[in-house]
Amino acid sequence: MEINKMNNLNRIFTRNMLRHFIDGKVDNVYSSVVRRYISNADQKNNRELISEIYCELNNHYRNEYFYKNTLLNKLLLGVHSVNTTTALTEVAIAKSKADFVLINGKAVVYEIKTELDNLDRLNSQIDDYYKAFDHVATVTYEKNLQQLQKVLGNIDKPVGIYVLRKNGKLGTIQKPQRYIGGLDKEVIFKLLRKSEYENIIAQRYGYLPEVTQFKYYSACKKMFLQIPIEESYLLVLRILKKRMQLEKEEFVKIPYELKFLAYFMELTFNDYQKLEAFLEHQYGGA
Repeated sequence: MEINKMNNLNRIFTRNMLRHFIDGKVDNVYSSVVRRYISNADQKNNRELISEIYCELNNHYRNEYFYKNTLLNKLLLGVHSVNTTTALTEVAIAKSKADFVLINGKAVVYEIKTELDNLDRLNSQIDDYYKAFDHVATVTYEKNLQQLQKVLGNIDKPVGIYVLRKNGKLGTIQKPQRYIGGLDKEVIFKLLRKSEYENIIAQRYGYLPEVTQFKYYSACKKMFLQIPIEESYLLVLRILKKRMQLEKEEFVKIPYELKFLAYFMELTFNDYQKLEAFLEHQYGGA
């Protein structure tokens, strides 16, 4: 597929584009993609058009968004529930960024390797993820499985392996097993926002440090590091699980293709109403 075609498809399933949909802005990229891929567009509403555009990703260009959206739909919504489980994305861990993290009673980091990726950094990424979480898994495509298994065989850690098959199903090759040998309190502390580490410290000690603002972060960090790793890890999971705020009744109405975007943009009730109106609206062109 030509580069400019790929770039335009990439830009459809982004936060900026969803915000345009919500705000009712005419978007030239959306119009261009509709003209290129959809027949009889003026006889369809935007919900139908987005579904057909997503099919193009599935058939010809399974990019990172496609994988992330599949994980959210198949795992968070299919296996678990938004009532019991929280998803995070683009979590900075040491020198890496975790593609997708699911937290319920435990936490699992999912590192995605699409048809557009290579495995050059996988070793260091997995090392980083084990500094913050005790379950790590990889998600890739069928033709990449043998190469992935070869790389993981040299890592000697219980990394899970999942395959996104051509039919869209997520196949389990091996489930991730718990490994705590790499957990690093300093890396874990850096996952937390100020209100989150304050919550943990107040809960654990019953007070917060009374020092100057200049010394406050270091004092909080020192108190956190004194908590035994098994205890601090569980406290962090509990606080991270509370991070996402979701209008659950409205979220369930969002079409499959946009679930990942809607979940992580933490839309307001009003946003959902505007998006629903856009989706049901007949395509107007541009």
